This record gives sequence, structure tokens and C-alpha cells, in this order.
Amino acid sequence: MVPKLIRATLDNDIRTVRSIATRMVRQMRQTHPEIAEEIAQALDFHGVGISTRRAFGIDAAPFDDESKLSLAVVEEPVDCSPPILCDNNQQIVAEFVNERRNSKKLLSNGLLPPSSILLVGPPGVGKTHLARYLSGVFKLRLVTLDLAASISSFLGKTGQNIKMVFEYARNEPSLLFLDEFDAIAKRRDDYSDLGELKRIVNVLLKEMEDWPSNSVLIAATNHPDLLDKAIWRRFDRVIELGLPSVKEREQIIEGQFNSSSCKEQFSPYYQLISELTEGYSGSEICKMADRIKRKTILSEIEPLNLVFQELALENKTVGAEFNKLFCKAAKQNTKMSIADLAQLLGKSRSAVQYYLKGE
Repeated sequence: MVPKLIRATLDNDIRTVRSIATRMVRQMRQTHPEIAEEIAQALDFHGVGISTRRAFGIDAAPFDDESKLSLAVVEEPVDCSPPILCDNNQQIVAEFVNERRNSKKLLSNGLLPPSSILLVGPPGVGKTHLARYLSGVFKLRLVTLDLAASISSFLGKTGQNIKMVFEYARNEPSLLFLDEFDAIAKRRDDYSDLGELKRIVNVLLKEMEDWPSNSVLIAATNHPDLLDKAIWRRFDRVIELGLPSVKEREQIIEGQFNSSSCKEQFSPYYQLISELTEGYSGSEICKMADRIKRKTILSEIEPLNLVFQELALENKTVGAEFNKLFCKAAKQNTKMSIADLAQLLGKSRSAVQYYLKGE
């Protein structure tokens, strides 16, 4: 039934989708009543010409009346794996979650729960993933500002668009995610923007000041030095996300391979890979792991050879320097002999011994 449903959905065959969904409701009434009710609500809303997501408090996103483009991407909350963070950041996130889950207790004592986080860090360190994770934790729809649609060349239009997105996110409990935040929250001492930038930042400051405690606002930037000073004070938490440590890299690698059929083949090499990915972001490690898994399925190359090929191809340190790093890490973290290493690298045993000495 599920494959048929997927095929019908991809082919936009609404009649078949409705037929299969109706059968699912009947079959699941006894075993999974909540899921059956959710499917029934979606069918009911679609039957009267209303977006099915309206059944779950998700209205259509606001749009720019000039370009007719949607100003935000709106998604249902989805449970996803928690991000791999350093101990300090794990604690900050855990405290934020705990305080929001106990918001009634805080409010009864005259205290507002935290409702905003500024994420700072280079690309690929998990800023978007953390926002998506918290959306799932709090069961809040994820509203992501679409910068391309929101920024306008017309005077005052960008601020108006941003205000519309904030108003939309306030109507129902939401997690509003402002990625590339420095594009709209730049310092107001940049005189090249002829006053338009100041208007945008002033709109942001006002909207953030009025942000309700039943929703969450998360902004992310790769360039914190560009942010207006007044913006920083509007956030309850500031989390600096850096490149993962060797321990965090090993956790990311383990998570990537443990969820696949390649677990047994690569588990002996987790620590080796983590030591040789110094300077990699979490996103880069995940992409590398995906490449290795695809090649494992489609080729007969030995797992360790694949690991070596990918690391040698992508590593920041190339040539003899990389060979030295690889040999030392492999000798320390695997049972490979000098002969094994020589064969893998296509070098002589004396060359491997030279690498191991690190001369």
C-alpha cells in the first residue's frame, strides 16, 4: 500500500491518494487511532478545497504582493537526531529546552521562559540542523524566512516583508528561523545603504521586542562581526558553534555509518577517520560518509581502501604529509602492519617506516 501511495503522490494522482488514504484510516482505526484521525482530518480539509496543513494549524505562508513569491518556507515539525555539540553547548541547549518545557512554572513566578537564540559559526557546523531539531522537540511549525523573496529593491518593502513574516509566525506558536541573519541585521553605521538598512534593523528590533513567549526565534550567521550591536541584546542565548573536535567527529561518523548496512565494515575505522578529518565541518564529514557508503554498495573495493581514497582526495594536507598522518593514525587505531600500509599506499616498507618515524 505504501509504495502505491508514494507513486500516486509523485504522479500527482489525487484520486488514488485519497482512495489509499481512506483505506488506511479504516485499517488503522483500532491499532493507531491518533494516526487514523490525523489522516482523516487531512482528507476532510482537502475535500473542501483547503490546504491539508491547515488541519494542524499551518496556514499558507505570506507572499510579496508585487512578485507573488512566498516570503517564508513553512514545514511541519519533524523529529530528528540531536545535533553533536561540545559539552558547553549541549548544556546551553538542554537548559533552553528545560526552561521552555517548564514555562508555566516560570510564568507563575513572574518570569518569562527564554524564546530566542542566536547561532554563530562557519558554514556546515549544524546551525540549520539545530533549528530543525528544536522545532521537533517543541512540536512547533518551522517557519524559515526566504531572503531571496523578502529583500526588495523598493524603498521600505524589505522591512514590510519581514514584518509580515513575523506577524505570520506570531499568529500560531512557531519556530521562526532567520538564516544568514547578517543580510538583514547589519550594523547601522554602514552609510552606503542610504537609510534603508537602518529601517530594516529598526523593524527587526521592534518585531523581536514584541516576540511572544509561546514561540521560538532562532537566527544564524556566519559573520557575527557584521551584526548591529543592538541586535545582540535581543537574544536570550548566544551559541557559538565551531568545527567539531575529534570526539565529536567520531560521534558524527558513528551516527552516519551505524544507520546503514555498512556498519560492520566500517566500525573498526571510526577513530581513524575522526583523527584524519581535522578541520572538517560536520556537513563535510556527512557528505564524505555518504560517498563512501555509495561506493561500498556499487563497488567491490575494500572498505579501508575506500576510506583512504576519500581521505586522500579531500584532506587538507596532501602528499607525503598526509601519508605520514595516515600511517601514524592507522598504526595507532587499527591492526594494520607495515606491509599492509605499504600495499595500501603503493609505497615500499622503508617508505612507511620513514612515515611512521615522522622525519
